[in-house]
Amino acid sequence: MKKTIAMAIAISLFFACSNPKTEDKAATTDSAVAAPAKPLPTEIGDEKYVDIGKAGNASLSSGNIDAWMNSFADNAVYVWNNGDSLAGKAAITAYWKKRRGDVIDSISFSKDIWLSVKVNQPQQPEHLAGNWVLGWYLTQAKYKTGKRMAQWIHTAMHFDANDKVDHVVQFLDRAPINAATKK
Repeated sequence: MKKTIAMAIAISLFFACSNPKTEDKAATTDSAVAAPAKPLPTEIGDEKYVDIGKAGNASLSSGNIDAWMNSFADNAVYVWNNGDSLAGKAAITAYWKKRRGDVIDSISFSKDIWLSVKVNQPQQPEHLAGNWVLGWYLTQAKYKTGKRMAQWIHTAMHFDANDKVDHVVQFLDRAPINAATKK
């Protein structure tokens, strides 16, 4: 009987010593929660960039290029997927004023999808870290030629530290645009 009681006490002590106390578990959990988490390479960004993108499309649609350009940085770059580009806010403004005034009679954007992304660690050295907004939308335009064009356009806009657009990459198909602008 003494051996059985001694064995029961030994087993109880073994389990009591090998399991951390409840306070120890809480302290361990609290310190793990308090440790700063490593940021993800990308994360969902601030919704204010979506608002800037939507407001830009509304300004372009209404023909108010100056209002649209208020969201651009002076050193902004506008690049199309075919390799064409514009450098500087003045050049971008001049292009779109001429295009919207002399070439495009009306333009509208619908069925839009927007996503704000914060890039903490670019995947390639040439990619820009920071805040981006991605927009996908059906673009319908009537040109001064009387012809119409409709296509999905994808636009990625990067924002500088002052929340100004400093880089735009736009993906579109030039063929329907060229066909609609031919006289």
